[in-house]
Amino acid sequence: MYLAFFKMKFLTGLQYRAAAAAGMATQFVWGIFGILLYKAFYETNASAFPMDFQALASYIWLQQAFLSLYFVWIFEEDIFQTITSGGVVYELCRPMDLYTMWFSRSVANRVSQAVLRCLPVLLFASILKRPYGIGLPVSIHAAFWFFISFFLALFTVVAFTMLIYISAFYTIQTNGIRTLAGGLVEFLSGATIPLPFLPDGVRTVVELLPLASMQNVPFRVYGGDLSGNEMYAKIALQLFWIIVMVMLGKWLTSRALRRVVVQGG
Repeated sequence: MYLAFFKMKFLTGLQYRAAAAAGMATQFVWGIFGILLYKAFYETNASAFPMDFQALASYIWLQQAFLSLYFVWIFEEDIFQTITSGGVVYELCRPMDLYTMWFSRSVANRVSQAVLRCLPVLLFASILKRPYGIGLPVSIHAAFWFFISFFLALFTVVAFTMLIYISAFYTIQTNGIRTLAGGLVEFLSGATIPLPFLPDGVRTVVELLPLASMQNVPFRVYGGDLSGNEMYAKIALQLFWIIVMVMLGKWLTSRALRRVVVQGG
């Protein structure tokens, strides 16, 4: 049943090809501007920075290619509307778990957008001259763990956004929570700047948060900035936060549905 919902939402998302084309143009520009900006700083004193410039360039292009997978401000308005309008009662008539159904829909929504955009962005980045383009993973070992971390990061993002959806059961308006969460996640997940660029004391704390288990981990594994025991610890932390947030989300959903009141016919 949940696979069927995933498939329906995925196929629906593939219909928005014009929006994907516009998004790709934006991502090309942002990727180039970001790399040139960092290049200006690296030319002053490259040894002062915590990441190799090629690893940083790969990080930025992966970020642009998979933006729809990892940026928290990409929401499904239908889910918010279903809760605030009272339409959730129709969802409850279905013989399935509401949380799992919405989770599968959210994953499908993000994956469908990424499928339309990622290949042209990666192809463009791969033909750029080094070190401005994206290189291959530093090793087969890094490539393997990149794919593991890649999907764990996606599930971490969806588990986090599910908590924001569920907050609609407890608030009249979700705009404040959505804005606050979007700003915090963009900075603390490494979307604005990679986390290695943060001061050591701040970075130590931030990397323990679930937000650091999003794009920060797979992109750094790909470029070789994260390896060895530190890489294994970060991937284990991804799995830990997925379990914690899914359990919390299911508990909050169950609690909300026991108290929810829907007015009207």
